[in-house]
Amino acid sequence: MSGRLLRLVCTAAVAAGTVLAPLPAAAVPDPQAPGQRPVAELLTDLQTLYRDAEQATETYNATEEKLKKQRTEVDRLDSALSRARLSLHDSRGAAGRLARQQYQNSTAISPYVRLLLARDPQHALDEGHVIGQLARERAETVGRLVGSEKKSDGLAREARKALDAQLTLAARQKKDRDDVRKRLDDVEKLLTSLTPDQLTALAAFEKTDVDKAQRKLITSGALGDDQREPSREGDRALRYAVQQIGKPYEWGAEGPKTYDCSGLTSEAWGHAGTPIPRTSQEQWADLPRVALNELRPGDLVIYFPKATHVAMYLGDGKVVQAPRTGEKVQVSPVASYPILGAVRPDSHP
Repeated sequence: MSGRLLRLVCTAAVAAGTVLAPLPAAAVPDPQAPGQRPVAELLTDLQTLYRDAEQATETYNATEEKLKKQRTEVDRLDSALSRARLSLHDSRGAAGRLARQQYQNSTAISPYVRLLLARDPQHALDEGHVIGQLARERAETVGRLVGSEKKSDGLAREARKALDAQLTLAARQKKDRDDVRKRLDDVEKLLTSLTPDQLTALAAFEKTDVDKAQRKLITSGALGDDQREPSREGDRALRYAVQQIGKPYEWGAEGPKTYDCSGLTSEAWGHAGTPIPRTSQEQWADLPRVALNELRPGDLVIYFPKATHVAMYLGDGKVVQAPRTGEKVQVSPVASYPILGAVRPDSHP
């Protein structure tokens, strides 16, 4: 990490009250003490619950994004339908005038007979030309009416279909929201069932696991020389993310006061002028992949087999992330969770 970037992180961390240096490990109770479940088992259960909650959150986020797009489509179709109905009204008015004119002229002598009886054939021919033009205009009026009716009917069907899709997505969103809340309730139930000593032991045990995974990753050389500089857009995205350090995690949130994991990364890159998909799964699926030994600050690191968590690479083996419910945006080791891979929102050098 460059000295300039390190100073930026430290300044943001101090302002947010976030401690970047690891705290001394607390005394860990005996995990096998009578009446207590093993700490490793408790940690596994808790991490599974957190992961389930985050997966449910990203599912909710994906549905919310689809619902936003569907609302936009419904609004577009409603506007188009209003314009089509106004055009249809005008066409019907023109057709009504045409019908009245035809009725009023129904007893008139036909243009052919007038041509035969005319004293001035040229004048009659000129008049016939005008009559022909009027006939064409009448045909066009009828054509516009038919076309307006077809367009209006088609847009009405599309609007009804789009609204049905919106209602279906809204129902799915409610189901997804309920699923997130249930998952978070499961986390809360487990946490409230634990003693302070067990919570301390869990935190220490988890830190030990992360430190071990981080050492293994660094010593393996998987990150290469790790001295790469961010792109101009990456630097802007990273600065935005760093400025959010200390703000609470909240599922489904995209800032500016709270964030979930993909809400932070999508907002950061959006502020850098490079919009990216909202969810971690979409970011993994849609953005260009980059090898870990080519990581540069601003790239996104994706975690877990189903791509249910994402963080922004800071450099020097660290990431900025919104970790999970109950925590704040913070700087963490890149190996805090099992890494699936990495993506680069701005694929140019």
